[in-house]
Amino acid sequence: MKIFRQYFIILFSLFFSVDAIAQSKPVYKAPEVALPSATGDTILLSSLKGKVVLLDFWASWCKPCRASNKGLVKLYPKFKDKGFEILGVSLDEDKGDWKKAIKQDKINWLQVNDPGGWQSPTVMQWRINAIPTSYLINRNGELIAMDLEGKELEKALKEILGN
Repeated sequence: MKIFRQYFIILFSLFFSVDAIAQSKPVYKAPEVALPSATGDTILLSSLKGKVVLLDFWASWCKPCRASNKGLVKLYPKFKDKGFEILGVSLDEDKGDWKKAIKQDKINWLQVNDPGGWQSPTVMQWRINAIPTSYLINRNGELIAMDLEGKELEKALKEILGN
């Protein structure tokens, strides 16, 4: 019986030490984004520290991006006043197309444009290889999720910000 008890204690200790190691996650700070808005003002991602931010890479010519915008238009007002912000990063090379899409999609959150397309420094820095691509960033500027959409994104925001 004593051997069984010792065996149980060893297994119990190993289980919880492995579980503790498995639960620790590395922290990744979000790289800076500093790009011009539609009015020409430079918007810095770091200026949004203290808010939960969805960094959303998209373009006017991307049909899945435009469909995603429709969902975000509905979700944004639910959480905006609770400390949620969206920073849309357009990869449009034609600023006119970008501005037209903002108006058509009724986007009312922060928008910036990186007209360098797939070769832009922002795309390279964030390693974007498809759009739409989005990152959820916590109040400390740390990446906490990627490519959450619809109900998954809403659930995460409710957990972080409350109903």
